[in-house]
Amino acid sequence: MSTHESSPGRVPDPDKPEEPAPDVTPAGPDTPSVPDVPPGPSIPDVPPIDPEPTPDPDITPSGTRAPTIEEITGYTEGGVPTFDSVRDKIERRAGTAIGMEELAHESAAGRTLDEKYEDRKKAAADKLDEIRRALKNT
Repeated sequence: MSTHESSPGRVPDPDKPEEPAPDVTPAGPDTPSVPDVPPGPSIPDVPPIDPEPTPDPDITPSGTRAPTIEEITGYTEGGVPTFDSVRDKIERRAGTAIGMEELAHESAAGRTLDEKYEDRKKAAADKLDEIRRALKNT
C-alpha cells in the first residue's frame, strides 16, 4: 500500500516544500511602485564636534599629575630600585658626609687633628729633603 505525498491528513514537511518558492515576486500591472523622491537640501560639510576630553586618572583635581607607585616608593612593582631613587640616595649620603666633615673640622677635636696632620706632613717633607741631600752627597 503506497501513499501519495499529497494525500489528505498528511502534514507537509517544511524542509521539502511541494513547490519551489520563487526568489523574486514578479511585479504585476496593479503592483504599486515607489515614487521618485526629490533630492534633499544641500547640507554643508561640518567638522565633527570634538568629544569632551575624558579625565586622565593620573591628574589630580588641582591639575597636577598624581605620583606613580615608583615615584612614591622608589621601587618598581618587581622590587627593583629606580634610577632616580638610587641617585637620590647617593646624593643624600654624599651630602651627609660633606656636612659631617665640615662639622668635624670646626670642632676643637677636629682642629687638633688638623694641626697634627699638618705637623706630620711638614715632618715628612723635611725627612724627604734630608734623604735627597744624603743621596746627592754620595
